[in-house]
Amino acid sequence: MIKKIISQLLKKKLKLSVAESCTGGLLASTITSIGGASKVFNLGLVTYSNQAKITILKVKKNIIQKYGAVSHECCSAMVNNLSRISKANINVSITGIAGPKGGTKQKPIGLVYIGIKKGDKIQINKCLFKSKKRSSIQKATVKKALNLILKISK
Repeated sequence: MIKKIISQLLKKKLKLSVAESCTGGLLASTITSIGGASKVFNLGLVTYSNQAKITILKVKKNIIQKYGAVSHECCSAMVNNLSRISKANINVSITGIAGPKGGTKQKPIGLVYIGIKKGDKIQINKCLFKSKKRSSIQKATVKKALNLILKISK
């Protein structure tokens, strides 16, 4: 699937950037594990802490205070601000709770938001992965993000 994404992005002359939180760079690593990725992959940020989201991605502090880092609003701010920083055609943001701790009734382990932006089109996807295993949630998130990139780059 990654080879297909890279060839699609190459064909359309599109660049891709990502800002990850709960996946800790797994999406960027997965994409760049394929030769030729440098022609389409522009930037990968791991903004794991709230401070990094605020300082690097310019997510407003009040968004995180009001809605939390794992929210539609934060994910949206991450992807919008990433697109300003990266100047890539397609931008992806990921924020969520991979566990094994940190979940609540309102925001359970496995809750992940994936934002994707191409041009003016923004899509924020709310996912609830059933697994309670950290690595499974991270891998499922990356798989979902790759599918979204594949779809939007057509």
